[in-house]
Amino acid sequence: MKAMVDEKGKKEAGGKAVEPARPRPSIMEFFAQVRQEISKVTWPTRPETITSTIAVFIMLAMAAVFFFLVDLVLGYVVTFVMNLV
Repeated sequence: MKAMVDEKGKKEAGGKAVEPARPRPSIMEFFAQVRQEISKVTWPTRPETITSTIAVFIMLAMAAVFFFLVDLVLGYVVTFVMNLV
């Protein structure tokens, strides 16, 4: 596969410009950036957390019932097919 060449003769991989490598930040800079990003997070309120948790448990219960019923039906089908032989 040929690399694309622009007017100045620079090669581009797959038609996309390649970003130059950035120097890795020190561990202190890393934690400063983490703290800065965490300060931007919008944390949910207690009622939002409770509502979301209840919704997760309801969906979990619905999924459990669904898979129980599917397993039960498939068990009957397999038993029926095996008894035919």
